[in-house]
Amino acid sequence: MTTPSTLELDCVAWLDAQMGMVDGVIREQLHSDVALVNQIGHYIVGSGGQRVRPRLLLLVAAALNHQGPRAHTLAAVVEFIHTATLLHDDVVDESNLRRGRQTANAMFGNAAAVLVGDFLYSRAFQMMVSVQSMPVLDILANATNVIAEGEVLQLMNMHDPDLAVEDYLKVIRYKTAKLFEASAELGAVLADAPAATRQRCAEIGRHLGTTFQLMDDLLDYDGQTEALGKNVGDDLREGKPTLPLLLAMQHGTAEERALVRQAIENGEVERLPEVVAVVRRTNALEGTRRAAEQEAQRALDAVATLPPSPWRDELERLTRWSTKRSS
Repeated sequence: MTTPSTLELDCVAWLDAQMGMVDGVIREQLHSDVALVNQIGHYIVGSGGQRVRPRLLLLVAAALNHQGPRAHTLAAVVEFIHTATLLHDDVVDESNLRRGRQTANAMFGNAAAVLVGDFLYSRAFQMMVSVQSMPVLDILANATNVIAEGEVLQLMNMHDPDLAVEDYLKVIRYKTAKLFEASAELGAVLADAPAATRQRCAEIGRHLGTTFQLMDDLLDYDGQTEALGKNVGDDLREGKPTLPLLLAMQHGTAEERALVRQAIENGEVERLPEVVAVVRRTNALEGTRRAAEQEAQRALDAVATLPPSPWRDELERLTRWSTKRSS
């Protein structure tokens, strides 16, 4: 058994302290004179989550020698944007469970969830303006636009068993990886890093975000509701043609392809056990995991270009953990 080094423990303690400061910014900026905004905002933001995007921003900035209040503000901004997308996603997907709790739309209704999501978006833009940086505004304005396009693309792809793998990956890059990419690039902007370093940091985020989504899609067929904090099989219920299903159809028998195709077209969650059996028999889960590991390696290659430091080491650990997580 290996013992963590003092530097590793110090970095973990540093990151915990930094995230505590980010949480303080989040609590302060959630305040509204409208009681329902406060109630729903605190409910969704306080429901847990791994806060990977803020951590990524803080670690990249520190690896490039920047720490301080501006990093805390922008880390809170990316968490607000992420939370807003979750509120809207759950309404679109008609989800009722997230992070082991009822979704905001299940608790308070669709209209309230959408409107509070809008509040979080607008508050995020107020906060990013306070940083007084055009590059910051450019990155985040572009990211929110691309994320919205990704949401629409995913909606268009619902119940389409003929979706090409490249089109599926495009949705991931838009809908999930873009905010990871923005988070890492913001860390470089705060550190006044040169353009080439900004680009490499954006690559770290893009590949790490893609890894996370691939693992999410894998766990929807290989996880447990208690660990995931959401219902296993939600993707199938929503008719999402994710990589495990696309690979299963590529490698399955004619009968298996027909089963998966019908399940995607009709959102037949009742047949989830049969679909999972096909996904397992065709090694589609292993194929999805390999794709995630390849993306993680690309992120590690980009991380390796940063100056040696405990924060770079922590970025490496975060990336490696992303392919081994169970929730």
